[in-house]
Amino acid sequence: MSDHAVLHVKGRVLAGPDDVRDELWVVGGRVTYDRPAGAGDITTVEGWALPGLVDAHCHVGLGAHGPVDADTAEKQALTDREAGALLIRDAGSPSDTRWVDDRDDLPKIIRAGRHIARTRRYIRGYAHEIEPADLVAYVGQEARRGDGWVKLVGDWIDRDAGDLAPCWPREAVEAGIAEAHRLGARVTAHCFAESSLRDLVESGIDCVEHATGLTPELIPLFAERGVAIVPTLVNIATFPDLAAGGDDKYPRWSAHMRRLHERRYDTVRDAYDAGIPVYVGTDAGGSLPHGLVAAEVAELVTAGIPPVEALAATSWAARAWLGRPGLEEGAPADLVVYASDPRADVRVLAAPSRVVLNGRVVQ
Repeated sequence: MSDHAVLHVKGRVLAGPDDVRDELWVVGGRVTYDRPAGAGDITTVEGWALPGLVDAHCHVGLGAHGPVDADTAEKQALTDREAGALLIRDAGSPSDTRWVDDRDDLPKIIRAGRHIARTRRYIRGYAHEIEPADLVAYVGQEARRGDGWVKLVGDWIDRDAGDLAPCWPREAVEAGIAEAHRLGARVTAHCFAESSLRDLVESGIDCVEHATGLTPELIPLFAERGVAIVPTLVNIATFPDLAAGGDDKYPRWSAHMRRLHERRYDTVRDAYDAGIPVYVGTDAGGSLPHGLVAAEVAELVTAGIPPVEALAATSWAARAWLGRPGLEEGAPADLVVYASDPRADVRVLAAPSRVVLNGRVVQ
């Protein structure tokens, strides 16, 4: 397909929950719902189209031991693209992936800078490891480096206590979040346990990753404040294996991780039922492979979220939350086409028939 060709997508275009069209056109790399006059070279694609999927927790440029080289990062991004994930919120990475912005064949990335963690309280090689007195300065640094997000590590195992525990005192969290907001950035935090959540939410945090520690007492607070969660259920599925590795040295932590895993679906469903915004994220990178966006959507459905809402969590609703367009008139033509209706069975997301990025069929 040449740069001057016109792409015609016909069948069903799912631009939003109440916005279903029979066709769209791609002219000059952008979406239009008006048939172009005098179009010559036309390529037609038939099927069910969605806005390019969103993976709102995906680490391009991160490997099991820290940053990876550009070739490996490129393969990660291509794997996500092949799965239909065309917009990524990179929720913390030590790699500089700005070069991706110059590639119109790779997914668009919204960066949160590098993780900010307490000293010796996160995975080695991933984060800035600092003490509370330095939190405001590092939040400011990463807010300036990122694309409107900052990523904190809200809790991690405390080796002295032998269990998950908050990483930051309340006053440091309040000051750090206030600094991010002053600079126009939103803040999210890695949180597995219950104990860090109230301080983070009452301090004004915008989002929580994983959020396995949500309890009936905390859910109304999240809903009232409009704090979103990105459950990363494909990652939470690894908790039993992680727990098994800590049985001898940290039995309290291992038992805690198993409890969080056992109630994971109830936690997500209760959050959704209470009106907490839920978005799709895979936690790809590090220990998990890329390209898992369809599996995460299926996990949300398993948890009890209606299929059309699970689709929204990776398409039009997620894009609106991140401030990026979907399939509205004039938007960049980033879309994925499927052979059948994903609202009837979200498992079709695992087999895109066409991926269109910046108006070009890339798969």
